[in-house]
Amino acid sequence: MENITGYVHSLESFGSVDGPGVRYVIFLSGCAMRCQFCHNPDTWDMAGGQPYTADQLLEKACRYRTYWKQKGGITVSGGEPLLQIDFVTELFRKAKERGIHTTLDTSGNPFTEKEPFYSKWKALMQYTDLILLDIKHIDPEGHLELTGQPNDNILAMARELSDMGKPVWIRHVLVPERNDKDEYLHRLADFIHTLNNVERVEVLPYHTLGVFKWEKLGIPYPLEGIRPPEKERVENSREDSSSPLTFPLNSLKITTDPFYNLLERYWS
Repeated sequence: MENITGYVHSLESFGSVDGPGVRYVIFLSGCAMRCQFCHNPDTWDMAGGQPYTADQLLEKACRYRTYWKQKGGITVSGGEPLLQIDFVTELFRKAKERGIHTTLDTSGNPFTEKEPFYSKWKALMQYTDLILLDIKHIDPEGHLELTGQPNDNILAMARELSDMGKPVWIRHVLVPERNDKDEYLHRLADFIHTLNNVERVEVLPYHTLGVFKWEKLGIPYPLEGIRPPEKERVENSREDSSSPLTFPLNSLKITTDPFYNLLERYWS
């Protein structure tokens, strides 16, 4: 059987925020969403990726396996990895043969119950230990404005994952003037409470650290003039006992990624 080729934007050897433990993170090329806050617009174009086979990537990843300990493993992100679902399935299948923990970081945008995608997606889930699901906006119209894509299929995928009991971490980027309204946060919380598989919820503050990439690509930045959320708004969404996003889950995790800690300069 001929090896499937995947197209990779970049690799990270010691990821600390893309799943449990230390992760080898594979960022695939290609994404159909056009999130106004995207800090990696250079991943949108599938043609820009470097070709790899699953064996080649696992060979590179396993050089760092000693650092993974009991919790670490590989995470496939993007871009949008489900656009390369055949490749990700082969990669995860071979990873599980080696006893490697697998995490999929996805927006869910390509999800559909139509064939052949649906059968491929169910096959991929057999080899996926954890899903990091990015819910950009709970409101359909707001989601369309923020990403250029609808969200009904994304929420449908979340329900499917709940039905199959697949562990999920929810990620939500808090963007002023877009989704940072208590109404939206309450609706998002209500939706998450209908799911029985959510282990963790991460509220990530919008930042402007990727604006230079838009400029380099010659693309107008749609959130020009919008600053990162105030510290109080972030705490409102994830820490306060009366917060819309306080959940009786194992943890309500605030990201410790140094990338986001740079926001302290806006809050000091």
